[in-house]
Amino acid sequence: MSTNYETATLAGGCFWCLEAVFDEMKGVGSVDSGYSNGHVANPSYRAVCNDDTGHAEVVRITFDPSVISFRDILNVFFAIHDPTTLNRQGADTGTQYRSAIFYHAPEQKETADTLISELNTQKIWNSPIVTEVTAVDNFSIAEDYHQEYFARNQNQPYCQAVVAPKVIKFRKHYLELLKKQPA
Repeated sequence: MSTNYETATLAGGCFWCLEAVFDEMKGVGSVDSGYSNGHVANPSYRAVCNDDTGHAEVVRITFDPSVISFRDILNVFFAIHDPTTLNRQGADTGTQYRSAIFYHAPEQKETADTLISELNTQKIWNSPIVTEVTAVDNFSIAEDYHQEYFARNQNQPYCQAVVAPKVIKFRKHYLELLKKQPA
């Protein structure tokens, strides 16, 4: 792996789901759960959940573009959440659960806009994609207990019902992108 890492910041519902999937992706160096694009510095989970801060639950992914492209990351992102529901993923509702790509460079914005246009043209979903594409702003890391949540709490009911199916879907459909290949 090279040392020229890039950063992606994505929101697609609960950050535990996204973190669990991207932790398993080859080329990914780290995944941090956090909050982004709100109007309060260093918000608490409670404030974000109360919809008091404008933040989205996000994952900040550090990746090696010589191993995995930003477009590949976005393809997985769109496959593991519903980008057509505004401020909602399943039973999780509120602006903190919005679908968003918070880009770090103009090239990321261009890639995101192009992919969204292609996916809308393909009509993969019955409704158009509502994923927000905005420059990253005001990111803060979530509390320690949110980091690696699925890895530490796989038997928790929410993890079994919501997170695990997304991880299984990723493993099934993106075998070539797994860090660890099955034996």
